[in-house]
Amino acid sequence: QLQASGGGLVQAGDSLRISCAVSGRTFSSYLMAWFRQAPGKERTFVAGIRRNGSGYYVDSVKGRFTISRDNAKNTVYLQMNSLKPEDTAVYYCAARENILVTVVTGYPYWGQGTLVTVSS
Repeated sequence: QLQASGGGLVQAGDSLRISCAVSGRTFSSYLMAWFRQAPGKERTFVAGIRRNGSGYYVDSVKGRFTISRDNAKNTVYLQMNSLKPEDTAVYYCAARENILVTVVTGYPYWGQGTLVTVSS
């Protein structure tokens, strides 16, 4: 089970950290990712973190977002800095085994989403 939290309403330029707690699985064996879905748009990949802790980001968030994981707490984080109105979306955490992929269909396990709203 994946449980996302930490979303909220912030202003452009602010920072926010969202979290995803994982239960019932061997967290350290999973590759974790964050996706987001803006109103009326498809769900898209934002960032992923491999089991060894190395991250991968979509170009639009590089340098602003940082994904991290705490295997002792079974939690993955997404630190979001310099937020923009176009970052407004429901953010979903997801998990899979093996290699990092950026497509929705590649992830069998999903959290319920947390809403991030960035006002201008």
